[in-house]
Amino acid sequence: MAERANTTLNGRDPRRSRRILFWSLALLLLGTMTLPMTGYLVTGVNSVEAAAQQDSSSNPRSEFWRAIRGSESGVTQVKGQETDVLIQNGGQNWREIRQGPLTTYGAIALGVVILLIVIFQAVVGKAKLETRTGRTVTRWSMVDRILHWYVAILFIILAITGMATLYGREVLIPLMGKEGFAAFAAFAKPVHNYLSLFFTAGVTIMLVKWITQNIPNSSDIKWILSGGGYFDGVHRPAGFVNGGEKMWFWILFWGSVAMVGSGIFLLFPNLDWTRETMQLANIIHGISSLALIAGSIGHIYLGTIGNEGTLEGMITGEVDEAWAKQHHGLWLDEVKGAAPEVSGGAARPSPAAPEK
Repeated sequence: MAERANTTLNGRDPRRSRRILFWSLALLLLGTMTLPMTGYLVTGVNSVEAAAQQDSSSNPRSEFWRAIRGSESGVTQVKGQETDVLIQNGGQNWREIRQGPLTTYGAIALGVVILLIVIFQAVVGKAKLETRTGRTVTRWSMVDRILHWYVAILFIILAITGMATLYGREVLIPLMGKEGFAAFAAFAKPVHNYLSLFFTAGVTIMLVKWITQNIPNSSDIKWILSGGGYFDGVHRPAGFVNGGEKMWFWILFWGSVAMVGSGIFLLFPNLDWTRETMQLANIIHGISSLALIAGSIGHIYLGTIGNEGTLEGMITGEVDEAWAKQHHGLWLDEVKGAAPEVSGGAARPSPAAPEK
């Protein structure tokens, strides 16, 4: 009792002292943890105020970016039609079209053409000659054959190099690697550019030379509506050029106009074209080129595997009379009418085909 009285009198209760010490340490620890977080509270308030100010007034940086994306003029070192244009926004639109619809739908179109040819060959098969007479008529002159193969070979080279440029990133880099594709592209690009000049000269001469034989007439409509006899085996009469060949000629004609015309813009950028003009030319060049490649696949099939005896005419210039009667009966009648008869049943001389 005496000791407890002495402790109370001195004002030193041990349990109370321990509680005071515990809570003092707890408050000190809590303050140490919470005081630094008050800065976030102040920052958050400022952010809310800043957001409110942005809502009430436009953001200068956003407005500046929108302005230059909208071709707002500034100060640049470019000399020419696009002087002081900071950003040409059409470049992004061109890239999206080229890397999107152009490449995607172009690949689909080529795949569909190949698939249709495979199905046709499996279901219908080649158009065989009913018989061979052993007598031939001249269909293509030496000049026509040289011109055809000159244009055809250049077109195939240009198609390969052009497709490599269009689909190189997606197709060739995974196969060849970046270094291999870079070496191939460094070779393919100048080949494509230089040979395009020779192709332009050849295809222009060919189209001009053959245009008179490809004027449509009423028999062509009947030939086209009947599918040329490929499905029912009934061969419709046709002149030197049938309806299907005329269709391909005019596809080639207008496709070449678009392809060559747009290629001139791409081949000579130093003629002070605008970037917008170059981008439009690039899209037109891609579409027209893919269309002609797809058409050429069908043309190659029909001229080789699809029709027996057709390729002979473009190699030797001569076709069997049975082939001429089966595919171009009206033309054969004209040729026979102009040829002198020979007694004894021997083959009559073969007059040259009408110049195309």
